[in-house]
Amino acid sequence: MMKPYVILIGSASGVGKSTIAAEISKKLNIKYLIETDFIREIVRGVIGSDYAPALHKSSYDAYTTLRDTFNFESETKLIEAGFEEHASFVIPAIEKVISRSVKDKDSIVIEGVHLIPGLINTKQFEDLANIYFFILTADEQQHKERFIQRAMAIKRGGAQLDYFKENRIINDDLIQKANMLSIPVINNNNKDDTIKKMLQYINEVSQLVYLKHSIDDIDKEREIITKYGGRITDISYYIPNFKEPLTRIVTNYDDNENADNFIDTIEHESQQKESLETLYKLSNNIHSHHIYAPDKNSLDNIIRELKEQGLLYDKKNIKN
Repeated sequence: MMKPYVILIGSASGVGKSTIAAEISKKLNIKYLIETDFIREIVRGVIGSDYAPALHKSSYDAYTTLRDTFNFESETKLIEAGFEEHASFVIPAIEKVISRSVKDKDSIVIEGVHLIPGLINTKQFEDLANIYFFILTADEQQHKERFIQRAMAIKRGGAQLDYFKENRIINDDLIQKANMLSIPVINNNNKDDTIKKMLQYINEVSQLVYLKHSIDDIDKEREIITKYGGRITDISYYIPNFKEPLTRIVTNYDDNENADNFIDTIEHESQQKESLETLYKLSNNIHSHHIYAPDKNSLDNIIRELKEQGLLYDKKNIKN
């Protein structure tokens, strides 16, 4: 039997996740769509404000309840800590909702600001469900305009505008945490583009692929992978006599601007190029990626062309 979908969509307030969640739910014919704000209200009914004052504030002003403010090196860190304190009371209940959904083999879409990468434990469900976690973001001006539009439409929401700076800090914090865990970050500037990209992630296939080439062929490798709509999420270097490969997470691989900046840095920053060359030499130019592609045909084309270009490597030849 096919495993159920668990699709988590997080973002700061006002980025548009509710609209996107509703569309994704409709596209995938998922009948259960839950906002974490509703879960928070239930938790508030159980845990009083005297015990958990941050819970009874909003995500963007929960920091005002923290007592040890002098322990934070900056206002940004204080706001982030308040946000996490607020969400920490809601996350266990969210995990219970996911657990029940998975147990009943029901697909579910959950959206909300409380879905913080690294705090919510999705690994416990990976064997039982297809887990997809997304963080949405928006350009600062568009983010502000959405707050204004919402306030005009529902005749409230002014408080969120008053705390716009805090919401942007939460936005940046979520992006940073997502990047650290290789969770897709999608700029929600256009609804249709966002839906399309999310569905690509949900429908894509992946394979661990081993390669051998010098740093001079990094750009060639990237061109082959991205030509077929592919991306990588990590790179592992296999150094002789090391029990485990050295692995780092790769973020925003399919962002052409970031990729071009990386290639440009290698070409023009001699120190960084030398460091990378040293790592490649230590691993005899052998490394691997988890390559993701929109479908099996695209993945097959990527692997075929990597082989034709002499970049593919046989795992059996790796010696520890």
